[in-house]
Amino acid sequence: MWIEFISSLSAEVEFADPVNPESLGAATAALEESIPEDLRSLLSEANGVTDEYGTEFIWSVEQVVARNREMRGTVDFRSLYMPFDPLLFFGDSGGGDLFAFVQRPSRSDIFVWQHESDSRLWVANDLRDYLGRYLAAAGEDWYAS
Repeated sequence: MWIEFISSLSAEVEFADPVNPESLGAATAALEESIPEDLRSLLSEANGVTDEYGTEFIWSVEQVVARNREMRGTVDFRSLYMPFDPLLFFGDSGGGDLFAFVQRPSRSDIFVWQHESDSRLWVANDLRDYLGRYLAAAGEDWYAS
């Protein structure tokens, strides 16, 4: 379903092999929270999606774990930024900004964290909407205000 949907939006993407269920379970344990169902479903079809410029706008499950642990666990970030604990990062813009679900309170909306200002801006209603907006922009900073 996800590969067909993404492919209908752009022929210029690369899909990684699907993630195995054990890795998804390990990710949930490592993060101590569930991964949103739409993201779990996408990762089950493709463990990461890269655009024509090499930007990983959907990370692998391993990157989801590593980057979220980094963002939440880096001591210096605590004095520089608002807390990252409510967010679950899953992809990036290629320029330092990161895309995330809000986990607390749980919602399907997608936000972007802008690294230069520590802004968290709404960008899409859900994962499907995010994919459509991201791929329609063809590499532009479509979410910048």
